[in-house]
Amino acid sequence: MTRARNLQVRYVNAPRGWVREADFAVCEGEIPRAAEGEFVVANRYLSLDPYQRRQMMPGVEYATALRIGDVMVGRTVGEVIESRHPQYRVGEFVCGSLGWQQFSASDGAGVHKVDPQAAPLSAYLGVLGSPGLTAWVGLTSIARPQPHETVIVSAAAGAVGGVAGQIAKIAGCRAVGIAGGAAKCAFVVDTLGFDACVDYKAPQFREALAAATPAGIDVDFENVGGAVFDAVLERLNDYARVALCGLVSQYNLTAPYPMQNLAALLNKNVMLQGFRVGNYQQHRPAAMNDLAQWLADGRLKYRETVAAGLADAPRAFVGMLRGENLGKQLVKIA
Repeated sequence: MTRARNLQVRYVNAPRGWVREADFAVCEGEIPRAAEGEFVVANRYLSLDPYQRRQMMPGVEYATALRIGDVMVGRTVGEVIESRHPQYRVGEFVCGSLGWQQFSASDGAGVHKVDPQAAPLSAYLGVLGSPGLTAWVGLTSIARPQPHETVIVSAAAGAVGGVAGQIAKIAGCRAVGIAGGAAKCAFVVDTLGFDACVDYKAPQFREALAAATPAGIDVDFENVGGAVFDAVLERLNDYARVALCGLVSQYNLTAPYPMQNLAALLNKNVMLQGFRVGNYQQHRPAAMNDLAQWLADGRLKYRETVAAGLADAPRAFVGMLRGENLGKQLVKIA
C-alpha cells in the first residue's frame, strides 16, 4: 500500500455570508498508519450536508470543533484496509465522521459497520444513514404524527425532507412538501409520493400553501426557517408540533431573518422542539430496522446527486447550499 498521497480538503477561511469554493483548499497529506487500537479506512463516498456550513460559522461548534486548517468535517463510508483494532477487520465496511479525505484513521468512536450486500454503500450516507435517522427521530420521537393529520416538510426534495414526508405517509398522514422550483415539486409528488408540494419560489407561495393545507397544519418538519417558516406558522393548528431540524436559509446570512409570526407558537399552544440527531443515537437500531424494511418493501424511495472526485467537493458543497442538488448530495471519492 503506497503512503505517498492522501488527498484532503481543508477548511482555510471562515466565510462571512455565502460560503465560497475559496474557503477550502485541496491538498495532499500522508496516508495514516494504524496505531494500536486503530484502523485505517479508504473512504469511498463523502456526504455533503447543511450542518457542515453551520459548523463553519465562527463561535459555533455544532457537532465537533472545527478550526482553520482542519480537514473539513463530514461523514464517509469506506473499506477498512489496515487494522490493529480487535473489532474491525480488513475488508469490512464502515461509516463514520472521518472527514473530507481519501484515507482516515479511527479508533472506532462514532463508527459503525455497514453491509454492502444489503444496500449500496452510498445509501448508508442517506436513506440508511444520518439523514434517514434524522427524519425518523424528528417524526417518530418528537412530532409523533397521528393518522389523517397534515404534515408539512420544508426542503422536501432533500435527503432528510424526502424521507420525513414518506414516513408521514407511512403513518397515514397527508404529507405536503415545500421545495424550490416546479421540477423539484414534481419529484416530491410523483416519485416520493407526497400528496402535494408547494414551490416557495412562486409569487403566490402563501396562497398555494393555504390551498395545499385546507385543514391547516398539525406537524411541521422544519428544515429551512426564515420566510418559509413564517408562512408555515400562519397555517398551524391548535396544539401543532414543530420538529426544528434545520435553518438552512439562515446559514449564509450575515444577519438573521426577523421572524414575523412567532406569536403563533403562543396563540396556538404549539410545541416546538429543536433537535440534533447526534443526541438521539439510542434510536439508531429501531430507526435503521424500520428504514431498511420500508426500503425493501418499496415504501421508501430516494435519489442521489453524486459529484466525481474529492477535488470537486467544494463546488458541490456550495451548489448543495444553493439548492442545485436533488436528494442526497454525495461525492464519490474512489
